[in-house]
Amino acid sequence: MTPRKIKTIAVNKGDYRIYLKKADDFYRMMQKAQDSEAWTAVGLSAVHCAISCCDALLTFHMGVRSGGEDHMNAADLLSGIPAFGGGPDVGTFKRIIAKKSIIAYECREFRRSEAVDIAKLTERFYKRAISGLPRT
Repeated sequence: MTPRKIKTIAVNKGDYRIYLKKADDFYRMMQKAQDSEAWTAVGLSAVHCAISCCDALLTFHMGVRSGGEDHMNAADLLSGIPAFGGGPDVGTFKRIIAKKSIIAYECREFRRSEAVDIAKLTERFYKRAISGLPRT
């Protein structure tokens, strides 16, 4: 069986700082939204924080970011980073990303319990991601 080709975009490795800044911003917004009980905003900020963390990691370690519409492809790329090699970090990222459609597109409210869960997952993923990146 031939492995599937994941569309990537070559980027300057130093640009990881841009994605890291975005992740920091989304993380802070997630926390503020949680304090304000704005559950949909918690969820969307969490998803975008995780995506930006993933982009920062891929940019820094591989000089690429996912070029496809499906963020699960980014998870497959993330598993190619030795420190993240398909372990719980990739699984956590996938769990966060899987909630995006529910939060943004389903015709229902995103509940407090769901927001608390995704915020915990995102905090874990965010802290793990930033621990592997220079902060200069």
